[in-house]
Amino acid sequence: MAAQPHHLPQKQGRLFDVDTVRREARESIHQGAVTKHYPLDLQRTYALLNEALASEIVCVLRYRHHQIVASGIESPQVAAEFEEHAEAEERHMLEIAERIDQLGGEPDFNPATIMARSPTEYGKATTLLEMITEDLVAERVVIDVYRRLVAWFGNDDPTSRRLMERLLADEEEHAADLANLLDTMGKK
Repeated sequence: MAAQPHHLPQKQGRLFDVDTVRREARESIHQGAVTKHYPLDLQRTYALLNEALASEIVCVLRYRHHQIVASGIESPQVAAEFEEHAEAEERHMLEIAERIDQLGGEPDFNPATIMARSPTEYGKATTLLEMITEDLVAERVVIDVYRRLVAWFGNDDPTSRRLMERLLADEEEHAADLANLLDTMGKK
């Protein structure tokens, strides 16, 4: 039989002592969703999620800029793709900010520090091909970062892990869309 963790004594076949769980919940009620046994460093959790938040903000701004300035014969199709991705990135931004708040942290929307916290870049593209390439590179950066966040949260914070897994799947879809666009436009 496997040993029980010391902070979760077994009582009447349970994995925990219900009286202890109830007492601890009452004692730390001001901490919202974060219980005494949250195993990760909360300050690092906030910092990592705020980096992801900054990336999403930068992506929203870049996609919206590309959506507005896209020009050329293929621009309506490409601008529509940029708009769709901007809307998805905005949802991601809000979901990450809400998770930071749930954990008792402060979502950092400060424009003065966004670029310093974001692993993605805003970019300088002027042609459709450059815009698609910039966006694809940014998606690939976010994919790598989110994959690492999924691993870091692991079983210690399954709620944040599932959030990042869902966002990762969206980012992979964006990357595939952009790669297809790049391939199609490169052949013309």
